[in-house]
Amino acid sequence: MENHDFGVVGLGVMGRNLLLNMADHKFAVAGLDLDAEKASALATEAKPDQDAKGTTSAEEFVSMLRKPRAIMLLVPAGKPVDSAIASLVPLLDKGDIIIDGGNSYFPDTNRRIAELEEKGIHFFGMGISGGEKGARFGPSMMPGGDKQAYERLRPVFEAIAAKVDGEPCVTYLGAGSAGNYVKMVHNGIEYGIMQLISEVYDLLKRGLGFSDEKLQQMFAEWNEGELKSFLIEITGIVLKKTDDETGKLLVNLISDQAKAKGTGKWTSQNAMDLQAPIPTIDAAVNMRDLSKYKEERVEASKKLTDTPTAHTSSDDEILKSLKEAYYFAMINIYAQGLAQLHIASKEYNYGLKLEDVAKIWRGGCIIRAVCLEDFRKAYARNADLPNILLDDEIGKSLVATQTSARNVIKLAIDKGIPTPAFATALGYYDAYRSERMATNLIQAQRDYFGAHTYERIDKTGTFHTKWD
Repeated sequence: MENHDFGVVGLGVMGRNLLLNMADHKFAVAGLDLDAEKASALATEAKPDQDAKGTTSAEEFVSMLRKPRAIMLLVPAGKPVDSAIASLVPLLDKGDIIIDGGNSYFPDTNRRIAELEEKGIHFFGMGISGGEKGARFGPSMMPGGDKQAYERLRPVFEAIAAKVDGEPCVTYLGAGSAGNYVKMVHNGIEYGIMQLISEVYDLLKRGLGFSDEKLQQMFAEWNEGELKSFLIEITGIVLKKTDDETGKLLVNLISDQAKAKGTGKWTSQNAMDLQAPIPTIDAAVNMRDLSKYKEERVEASKKLTDTPTAHTSSDDEILKSLKEAYYFAMINIYAQGLAQLHIASKEYNYGLKLEDVAKIWRGGCIIRAVCLEDFRKAYARNADLPNILLDDEIGKSLVATQTSARNVIKLAIDKGIPTPAFATALGYYDAYRSERMATNLIQAQRDYFGAHTYERIDKTGTFHTKWD
């Protein structure tokens, strides 16, 4: 029985797709689910010559796997993960490996690593990006844990991962909870870019009256060049989908009250703990929160009226500026997330190699984009680059597009369209390039009301002044 290479607990669509992906690459796989229908679906969906077996028995499941056993959990984050671990541990041996493939909060992963280490069992937190289709045909995977134990997983993961230029979009990222942390920041960047795209849509549709057809064509064209990315691609697809019942464009029938699962919030919360500024990601989280206050927004729309200003630019001029402004803001969003990873790696001793992070994000994942190859090259030139804005090539591209960003923000202000992602991206850029900021005034204020002291630029030491 002990001849199966890999096991998955949780045979929903994601779990089955990952195992079927492995089976396509000639691995023998086993799955466990308490739902008999899901357990039997694995073998039903597998090809006749593939060894893919599902069961509802934990004992039978564990007995199928070759040692050291490799078991991935694909269950909801939180207590379900702990429950799954508790049910498996009595059946496992020292040296076996459990991988949490969900979006668990990284401190939970650190706790589980410590608890299982005492029992001689390796625990990996691994982010998986790409959704159901990615799981079936090639996801991006972000594992972190014991480096030696990773060798047991590497052949399977490299086989099933998305490939870019023949390179698998998976690699060992670092110790402890490095994998979950990188996936958390990946999702924070995802929040930022999705907010940015929604602002482009809102400015053109509500602010300037562009038709749905013209918007769809624009996003399709954007996906042909330097803005090519998964999120731009699917935006073009979404904007042309019609509703089966009404025949109307489906996007126009969808509620504007956005939902979230928490990873963006975790990114912002932890960035504040680390004092890692990510204002555009923060703004994206805030805008999802603000969207939920629908009744208040409806009332405010009647009372807080604006006075839109006419514009003189042609549509072609606006679209050219908007394309450059989007590029500018997008790069700043990635810069914020990657800078957070740089800071966190040192704080938590992850040992992250950001060139590897950029490399595995180039394919399979939700934030994949052609610009990630530029980031990979930047880190190849300087592995300890604290911020990609400091790379000469990337810096030049931002200097060349910043005017368009400023013009688009002015246009949005004139039209009364909220563009916090654009605005905070520009604010981040302008603050980061400021040799001297106005925080000297804040330091003086703090010393005035709280005797918090300050430092001077003309002499060393810490000072306090009796200001009045």
